[in-house]
Amino acid sequence: MIDITSGTVLRAERENVELRTADGLTLVGELAMPIGRPPQATLVTLHPLPTAGGFMDSHVLRKASWRLPELADLAVLRFNTRGTSSPRGTSDGSFEEGVGERFDVEAAMRFVAERGLPNPWLVGWSFGTELALKYGLQHPIAGAILLSPPLHRATDAEVAAWASAAPELVVIVPEFDDYLQPAEAAERFASVPRTEMIPVEGGRHLWVGEKQVRRVLDEIVAAVGTAATPLPGSVAEERVEPHR
Repeated sequence: MIDITSGTVLRAERENVELRTADGLTLVGELAMPIGRPPQATLVTLHPLPTAGGFMDSHVLRKASWRLPELADLAVLRFNTRGTSSPRGTSDGSFEEGVGERFDVEAAMRFVAERGLPNPWLVGWSFGTELALKYGLQHPIAGAILLSPPLHRATDAEVAAWASAAPELVVIVPEFDDYLQPAEAAERFASVPRTEMIPVEGGRHLWVGEKQVRRVLDEIVAAVGTAATPLPGSVAEERVEPHR
């Protein structure tokens, strides 16, 4: 058995992909899939603010793609929103404050539909939560999981629209978040009584450290429901990518 650490990459089918937006841009990304079996659900990840260093490789999203196809039978789609760069490459366009990015979310969801990927969930982190709240209900999703939502760009009306919508809404709020802590988050999401609000004791906005990452990944998998949680902390050696 091998312990899962911050650098452990579990086996998956990994494919570099490109998403085409309705306004003519090409976005770069990666799709990670379980090996030898179909995924039970799909995570469409939306990264933190690119002007503050957010990109498709932001660590929680990267570790989701490294672990969850193998541990939880999930497909994980990561991509750089317009104008964002990562080791995978740079997406066309430039940052548009969450406005033009509606086309990026649309392109990702169209890709999911074209590939026949099942039960899509949006997983937004920080800025990515704003995109999920603003544009998620325009698409056929099973739910949205919000990590560290700042609620800077999503309006009260956009939040309240989720009250009567079918998709689930799960909000994971760090105790010591820099922007929105649990008590205030409860107030801001009061218009959506069915919200599953998960305060994380000791958590911080950036979820730094393996303990916080494990908690977040456990909550994501628990919400989607494709595997038992907590996820295992070790795996057989053959379940680790051999070249890592």
